[in-house]
Amino acid sequence: MGVDSGLPDFRGEKGFWHCYPAAKRLGLKFEQLANPQSFDRDPQLAWGFYGHRHNLYRATRPHEGFAILLHWAQQKDFFVFTSNVDAHFQAAGFPADRVLECHGSILHLQCAQPCCNDIWPSDHTLSIDEQTLRCAAPLPHCRRCGALARPNVLMFNDGRFLYDRHDQQSGRFANWLETLPGRRVTILECGAGSAVPTVRRMCEQVALASDAATLIRINPRESRVPHGHISLAMPALAALQLLDGP
Repeated sequence: MGVDSGLPDFRGEKGFWHCYPAAKRLGLKFEQLANPQSFDRDPQLAWGFYGHRHNLYRATRPHEGFAILLHWAQQKDFFVFTSNVDAHFQAAGFPADRVLECHGSILHLQCAQPCCNDIWPSDHTLSIDEQTLRCAAPLPHCRRCGALARPNVLMFNDGRFLYDRHDQQSGRFANWLETLPGRRVTILECGAGSAVPTVRRMCEQVALASDAATLIRINPRESRVPHGHISLAMPALAALQLLDGP
């Protein structure tokens, strides 16, 4: 979904290194930077990676497909379940209480240790050296203990991620799911891959739980669907424009 807004695709080492050549020069993989231990080893480098994404996501305007989805959603009952951490659904106008960000949000911070359960919106302007992928001081700090802060994003091998914000969103989503039995449901899945299949599995679970549910899987590479559902092997924006009609 984010790629059509111009955001990078980290699919595979080549895709990640194309977006971050400094990481390639250092021989670092995505999993090594998107890891809570990276904030222990080299805070400036860890914040260089996440700070670059923080700045990019905040500066990028969500593409037209978000507006199409919002227009449809405003005429129906809906909920957004997303693994994207860019907060673009909220930026496009979706109400925050109808969005579940299952992997967190890069625009929210927590203590890197953590010393407490506090999660707060990021208001930082971060300066990143594009050649070294290092973030200039001062780095974001915990508003409670003053130590290093990190994004409230679920990373690889992450035993420090604070779930409070996620759990509040998840509770609202669970309550909404309880209203679905007996109703006709359409699940629009945009760009959810199988490498980290959180969204893909949730969509299939909802689709297969009811005879009155239809899954429309939009994916240029991995569009195969369970029997009786709909596959569109194309990018998200093009598919949403096609479905929206003239």
